[in-house]
Amino acid sequence: MSLKEDLGRRSPHLLQNIAISVFNTYQYRVRHGGNYQKYREYFSKFSDASLSEIESEQSNRLESFLNKSVVRSKWYSPYKDYQSLKDFPLLYKKDIIENLGTIVTVKEKDAVVNFTGGTTGASMKVLYTKDNVQERNALLDHFRAQYGYKLGKRCAWFSGKNIITERDLKKGICHKDDYVNRIRFFSTFHITDANFDVYWTAFCKFSPEYIVGFPSSVYELCAMAANRNLKIESKVSAFFPTAETLLPIHREVIQSVLGCKIADQYASSEGAPFILECIEGSLHIHPLTGVFEIINDNMQSTQAGEILVTSFTTEGTPLIRYRIGDRIALAPKEYSCACGSVFPVVKAIEGRSTDYISTPTNGKINYVNITNSTKGVAGIIQFQVIQNELEKVEVLIVTNNHFDKKQQEKFYHALSQRFGVDVLISIQVVDSIPKEKSGKFRVVKNNIKS
Repeated sequence: MSLKEDLGRRSPHLLQNIAISVFNTYQYRVRHGGNYQKYREYFSKFSDASLSEIESEQSNRLESFLNKSVVRSKWYSPYKDYQSLKDFPLLYKKDIIENLGTIVTVKEKDAVVNFTGGTTGASMKVLYTKDNVQERNALLDHFRAQYGYKLGKRCAWFSGKNIITERDLKKGICHKDDYVNRIRFFSTFHITDANFDVYWTAFCKFSPEYIVGFPSSVYELCAMAANRNLKIESKVSAFFPTAETLLPIHREVIQSVLGCKIADQYASSEGAPFILECIEGSLHIHPLTGVFEIINDNMQSTQAGEILVTSFTTEGTPLIRYRIGDRIALAPKEYSCACGSVFPVVKAIEGRSTDYISTPTNGKINYVNITNSTKGVAGIIQFQVIQNELEKVEVLIVTNNHFDKKQQEKFYHALSQRFGVDVLISIQVVDSIPKEKSGKFRVVKNNIKS
């Protein structure tokens, strides 16, 4: 944390809120200025387009994006004679970190600078054009408008900003407020059982109409509320998860406590194309934001696997066949969503390809499979699996009073079924589990990656 940020956090609470309100209002003017309205109309127009119209528009946008990239980016200039997308090499996070100056097409002073959270390693800087920022925000607002959201409605935000101090918590403060845009920003670093009353009081008093942010943080708060038989009394219209994979247990507990709709999405800080949940509950790739290539371990096309992303809204730092490290599974080609959209349907967002446990007999166990081990087990609020050796894992769990010896045995049995008899499982009940520097929570931490 910089000295400037530290001083800001220690200034009077009211002054911090005023500063946040002014800064956010400026940011929203940038995001909603320029061609923002044009893009709102663009996405509205194509929301009901035919398959042939969508494929034609995607093809045109891909060609335009690639042509601009090979002309404006030194990194891509050797590929001016490309014939198809597959003629371009894969782009890795390391490439962007080490060669940003060669990849970018804009000067930093003219760009919108963004940083990734660095959940699985070093944080990464990317440069957006203002026009691309406006397009991305136009799509998000178009998506959220289906649930009645618009800027200015009361919104609780749970993201990775470390915005409060221990002194704040002692005063009963766990948030900062944007008075102009009616947003309350909650710290995701201090949601513990000891701080529950502070968070729940501030949350309920604010009475948010909408919630945006990390699903693991909102789930933590709701799980603690459920353990106390509490539910929010005011109406929450929708929760829009960001930055993490939404798990079934997240959806179940959050909906039971808040009684709201949950509209999931996939994107990334560096600018990946979008996957958005429709009103019928299906996840759809938005083909006018980019191209998803799904590959297996042999780099061949498949229905479920790791993704390479090419994003049309990354003209400042072109992402072409970027190996982002996430996995998805497509629905069968014959599947037709009840919402009527022709956009491709995603069966599941499986999270990061590096989030797995290595086992001697059962191979790689994906973290989605690992999270399913809590099914039918009462009393687990949160857990994390840490692997430092091939034949041993440490499991940290935060529990409530429903977790007893019988529940621990059920949990242990479910884990051992997945990891196999050759993996020693050590379960430790703890008061809390530390988050990453980004404020995100990781279910799996594999420190061997074998």
